[in-house]
Amino acid sequence: MSSIENDGKEASRLGQFSWALFDWANQPFFTVVTTFIFAPYFANVMIGDAVAGQTAWAFTQSASGIIIAVLSPYLGAMADAGGRRKPFVFAFQLLLFVGCACLWWAYPHRPDLAGPIGWAVIAATVGAEMSIVFNNAQLPNIVRPERIGRLSGFGWGLGYVGGLIALFAVLGFQFTHGADPSFTLERLTGPASSIWLAVFVLPMFLFTPDHAPRHLSALEAARQGGRSLLNTLRKLRHYRNLLTFLVSFMLYNDGLAAIIAFGGVYASATFGWPTMTLGIFGIILTVFAIPGAFLGGRLDDRLGSKRTVQFAIAGVIVATLGIVSVTADSVLFFVPAAPLSATRGLFGSVQEQTFMAFALLLGFCMGPMQAASRTLISRLAPPDMSGEFYGLFALSGRATAWMAPLVIGILTATTKSNRLGVACVLVFLVLGFALFTQVREERA
Repeated sequence: MSSIENDGKEASRLGQFSWALFDWANQPFFTVVTTFIFAPYFANVMIGDAVAGQTAWAFTQSASGIIIAVLSPYLGAMADAGGRRKPFVFAFQLLLFVGCACLWWAYPHRPDLAGPIGWAVIAATVGAEMSIVFNNAQLPNIVRPERIGRLSGFGWGLGYVGGLIALFAVLGFQFTHGADPSFTLERLTGPASSIWLAVFVLPMFLFTPDHAPRHLSALEAARQGGRSLLNTLRKLRHYRNLLTFLVSFMLYNDGLAAIIAFGGVYASATFGWPTMTLGIFGIILTVFAIPGAFLGGRLDDRLGSKRTVQFAIAGVIVATLGIVSVTADSVLFFVPAAPLSATRGLFGSVQEQTFMAFALLLGFCMGPMQAASRTLISRLAPPDMSGEFYGLFALSGRATAWMAPLVIGILTATTKSNRLGVACVLVFLVLGFALFTQVREERA
């Protein structure tokens, strides 16, 4: 089946649902591996030192960001030249599968494994993010423009539901095997994410139509993609509105990705949360993210992508400010709180309750912000350059993605403060919001 630009047809409902199911298939990696379960384990158990662990995790995220920033625009242009996107999706999903499977060897109290396990995380992250580039580029080919926002938001919401189910599964395993000292649940999250991925990404390959092939050899597609990318970069000055959006997205998305990636690490280090508490925290956060994503998709189609993104960024800024205002002995920066009791119940302190309130605001806003940004690029980009601009979109989303984790790592290591390290994401969010106000919602 050819693209909408070619024949004016949408993909079938099954094809559209299968495209959205891609988010469901990939989300457990982001939810249980890079956010709530494995990341805190890597930092605070495998490495065993809060400062050194947060620093090491920051460098894995910055390294993967650099690789993605280099690859994404060129491969996006190459996919445009060749037409088909699914072969690229398959290759990078395979890399994600292998990287996740290797996390089984992340044994506790083994800081000597930081190197090989870190590289497995980098491989999985590159695989996940790069495959998302090409899956996103399929969006304009399978649904009409007036329904893009709804399908994009539905995909994000479906992904959050998948992440929620994965977290429930983690807690179930923890409850049934927690008494066994030989069972390390966190090591299982990687291989389990691989199996989940292999099962649920299959419908996208079977039922979602790819762009019509242009019958070029891989070498010729690479040559044309390279020439096209260079031409696009030269012409970017003629796409000033798109360029403004890409730079603003580069900043505010980097801030969001960093606070998501380090929120669980920060909470674990600050409050001493075990895996069970981190899992419950993740479930609650995801429960709030699901309606946010679905509502964001509807707001996107009703109010426009720009307004939806603006409201969401403002919410994320307030949430991040509140999160870093909490320490083990104070809230809202200056208000003292009673010391944490070892016998307290779940989220049984003022510090944890304040942290949770702002984290829930973050969860509600992050879905609309990501989904509406993905939609906006499809509204702004020329129809025959969607893959190229989705590659540049991924580049802008990852070009400084290495920077925030790197700054977090450097500040954490030099100040010996997890809080100051995480607080730097506010700079990215505020600058991105300020620049985004200059974007006009109109097609180039």
